[in-house]
Amino acid sequence: MVPGISTQVLYPHRLSSKHLDALAGTGARVIELFAARFHFDYTDRQMLRDTAAWFRSNDVRPTLHAPMTADTHFSRHAAPSLNLVAMEKPRRIEAMEEMKRALEAAEQVPVSTCVLHLGLDGDNWSDYALEHAITAIEHLKAFAGPLGVKLLLENLRNEVATPGHLMDILRIGHFDTTSVCLDVGHVHLSGVSLVEVLKIVEGKVAELHLHDNAGAPTIGTAPTTGKPDAHFWPASGTERPNSLGNGTIHWREVYSLIETLPAEVPGVLEIADLQAESAEMASRVGREVLSHRERLLED
Repeated sequence: MVPGISTQVLYPHRLSSKHLDALAGTGARVIELFAARFHFDYTDRQMLRDTAAWFRSNDVRPTLHAPMTADTHFSRHAAPSLNLVAMEKPRRIEAMEEMKRALEAAEQVPVSTCVLHLGLDGDNWSDYALEHAITAIEHLKAFAGPLGVKLLLENLRNEVATPGHLMDILRIGHFDTTSVCLDVGHVHLSGVSLVEVLKIVEGKVAELHLHDNAGAPTIGTAPTTGKPDAHFWPASGTERPNSLGNGTIHWREVYSLIETLPAEVPGVLEIADLQAESAEMASRVGREVLSHRERLLED
C-alpha cells in the first residue's frame, strides 16, 4: 500500500502550498485533492498553476476527488448536492458539467485518477439508476481519457453504490478500464465484512479510503440517521489525542487484509476536518497514524 492522505482534513481552508507541505509531512506519497471551489478551486487558473508547481517540486503524486457541491463558500450546514444519477435530468446535467470542470484541472495538475460518487445518501437502486450511472460514466470516461485520468467509483451509503452494484455497473457498461475506490469506513457502516467485500470487488480496487467510525446502524435505524460517517483517524490509544473520536474498526485486521492488494494501490487517509484543528495538527497526527500502521504490521 502506498501511504496517502486527502486534503479533506483541511476542507474549510483554501488550499495552499503550506497545506500541501503539511500533508506531505505525514509521510504520504499520494495526496488526494478534494475538489471544491472554496477549497481546491479547479476553476482558478492561478491555484492550478501553484498546485502543479508544488507537485513538480515534490516526490508526491496527486489524485482527484470529484466535487460533491458547486458551492463557492464553505458551510457545515450544506449537504452534498451534485448527483450523477438523479431522477431529474437538469440535476444530472448540472452534476456532469461540474465534474468536467474539475477534470479539466488535469490539464495542469498531473492527476492520474478521479474518484466519483454515484448518488447521494439513501438513493435507491433501480433500472433508472443503472441507466443514469452508465450514461454518466460513458460521458465522463470519454472526457477524462484524453486528459490521462482514470475514473474510480466509490462505495457509498446508498443502494446505487454498494460494492455489488458497482461491479454490476462496470460489467453491464463494459467499463474495463474503470476501477473501484474502496472506502473502508463505508464498508464498516454497511455491516458487511471487509473480507466479503474484497471478494466482491476482487481485481478492481485501485485506491482505498481509510477512516474510522462507530460501525453499522442499529437494527431499525435508517442508514442516514444512524451512526454517522464520522471519518475519524484510523488509530487508537496513544496514537491519537483523546479529544478526537474513536471508531470500532479492527485496524490490525484491516491492514493485514489490504496488504494482499497490489503494492501500488494508494491507501488514502480521508479524515473529517473536525479531526484537525490546524495543518500542523493534521501533519502530526497523520504521521502518528501511518507509523502506527507500520507497527501493527510488524507485530
